Amino acid sequence: MTPGTRFRQAIADEVPLQLPGVVNAYSALLARDAGFSALYLSGAAVANASYGIPDLGLTSRDNVLEEVRRITGATNLPLLVDADTGWGSALAVSRTVSELERAGAAGCHIEDQVAAKCCGDRPNKQLISTSEMCDRIKAALDGRKESSFNIVARTDAVAPEGLEAAVERCGAYAEAGANMIFSEGLASLDEYQSFTSAVEIPVLANITEFGNAPLFKVDELQKVGVAVVLYPLSGFRAMNKAALEVFKDIRVHGTQKGSIDRMETREELYNHLGYHGYVKKFDELFGGEAAKEEG
Repeated sequence: MTPGTRFRQAIADEVPLQLPGVVNAYSALLARDAGFSALYLSGAAVANASYGIPDLGLTSRDNVLEEVRRITGATNLPLLVDADTGWGSALAVSRTVSELERAGAAGCHIEDQVAAKCCGDRPNKQLISTSEMCDRIKAALDGRKESSFNIVARTDAVAPEGLEAAVERCGAYAEAGANMIFSEGLASLDEYQSFTSAVEIPVLANITEFGNAPLFKVDELQKVGVAVVLYPLSGFRAMNKAALEVFKDIRVHGTQKGSIDRMETREELYNHLGYHGYVKKFDELFGGEAAKEEG
């Protein structure tokens, strides 16, 4: 079963499908062990976590692909990837999809901002025309080898053009062949309902903290027909806050003793990594030498 097929099966099995954002391979393992059945990698995660820069279109296709390979190498949970505007012309969009599919992704979303994009929650976003976005979608479809690879059309049109225009755009994107719709910046359940009623393909909700949209619950989104719910940076933000507090504690008190109860234990780390399975395999191959070294 391809990653794309596993992703579609996850959507069918869990309505709506909760999709936690992960920033690296280990956080993907944590999400897996928390019980999630699919994962998400945002452009902000790559820019912020791996390069220490803001999400302003400063990372490249290769930067994202490296993280995709690490995550898909660590877990077989299907991974949806933020592909920004596709990183170039129609031919570049096609290559982006081919490379993401080769790296093990289950799908990607491509947006209708201009190439010099900005974060979805920022003002003054500029969009390409509907016809140009449809060309991006067609190029993306042409780039995939397996029809199961999921092409998600994202629109940022609500803020600059209004709800009605955004819905109209997404109808065109669905007709162009997109497998799913992602509308950024929706502020009410009625607005989500307007998209799910207008298009016959699954609709994705971006439920991110500290943005413009309310933090709707899963059952609320289910009632208006949302198929997938993204939590792009929730875990990352929590990790950052926890790490900063520990760093401050060590710096102020000269010891980590006061923060031990907030830390993952060595055994917990080993369990998430499957460490003891590796040691057992080494023992089988090398007659117990690995166990001696571990001791």
